[in-house]
Amino acid sequence: MTTFTNLNLFNGNDNKIVENSYLTVDEKGKITAVGTGKPDSSDEVVDLHGKYVMPGLINAHTHLMMVPDDSDKLEYLSETEVTFLALKHLDTLLHAGVTYIRDCGCAFNTDIKLANLQAEGSLKGTEILPSGRPMTMTGGHGDFKEGLDGETTMGHLIDSPDAMRKAVRQNFKLGAKNIKVMATGGVMSSTDQVDDTELTEGEMAVAVQEAHTKHMTVASHAQGNRGIQLSLDAGVDSIEHGIYVDEKQADFMKEHNIYLVPTLNACAGIDKYGVGKIPDYMIKKNDIVKYDFFKNIGMALKKGVKVVVGTDAGTPFNSFETGTTDELALLTSVGATPYQALLGTTKYAAELLRITDEYGSLETGKFADFLVLDNNPLESVEAVAQTDKTIYKKGELVK
Repeated sequence: MTTFTNLNLFNGNDNKIVENSYLTVDEKGKITAVGTGKPDSSDEVVDLHGKYVMPGLINAHTHLMMVPDDSDKLEYLSETEVTFLALKHLDTLLHAGVTYIRDCGCAFNTDIKLANLQAEGSLKGTEILPSGRPMTMTGGHGDFKEGLDGETTMGHLIDSPDAMRKAVRQNFKLGAKNIKVMATGGVMSSTDQVDDTELTEGEMAVAVQEAHTKHMTVASHAQGNRGIQLSLDAGVDSIEHGIYVDEKQADFMKEHNIYLVPTLNACAGIDKYGVGKIPDYMIKKNDIVKYDFFKNIGMALKKGVKVVVGTDAGTPFNSFETGTTDELALLTSVGATPYQALLGTTKYAAELLRITDEYGSLETGKFADFLVLDNNPLESVEAVAQTDKTIYKKGELVK
């Protein structure tokens, strides 16, 4: 047993700091006691000297296979290269304080394979909730260059409800915990626009039906307004990006507990660094949407939609190292309080990933994934961006 004492605790649930707190963690990395004042005796005591403790960060939208500064390379990555990049990015995420991610589309189902290794105890570090290969239409967002096996390296090509049913079952068989569907075009795809509708409501409804009978969720890449509506009508669990979400849709999402994962950092990175470095079509599409994007996410926040932190990490200039804390800052820039933003990377994120039994807050019975910060994150989310913060994963110091 190890007890961490003399800490100021933000538990990931409550909008307050509990001073002079302690956490006791067992040999399996789970919290056995949380309290204030003097703890019971323990095998080892670690004095945190009055610093602030909060749960490890959850990033609910990453792409482990992608290279943040080289978007063109995606077309010809081999499975070996994808796996190498994924392991490298997982290490970067862990040392940035991101202790759990949901990967939202990975070639060769590499995220599933790595998550299976984690479940077996063969791979430690930042944990993965995997989606495997995403579902896209022929020519749609995610239909990238063919691999040596004659199939696309990135997405399942879905052009009928039956094709969707089979692809979801294939991902389920391998171990996917989430199904990613492409409802619209996107900024990064050259042949479509963000307001194009791609997968149909019927196709996505099949994905939802299959996923929800097998303890999986469905996340919809939905940027244009019509694609968002088709996704909501199909019954998805989260809207990813949601650039043109409107007030009626936001009200529906709040009422039906549908999460919004905006990935503002994807837009901000291209806007700040992209000119002259990535294809012009990406710059033009990003310029068209950026004002409405930030305005609409601010509207959804004000209406009480549960907004979850996800960054689209791996897209151009969208860092695995700083992207999660950048996203927190961007959410506060469109009206979120520090508490609202932090819920998006703790409680709300764990709810969306359905991992609240063991992650997302610092409570008895949950894993001791936590950050040690110099300043109060409920006063400013900039506290979480501290570069030399101390990180614990399941009670073990990350070195």
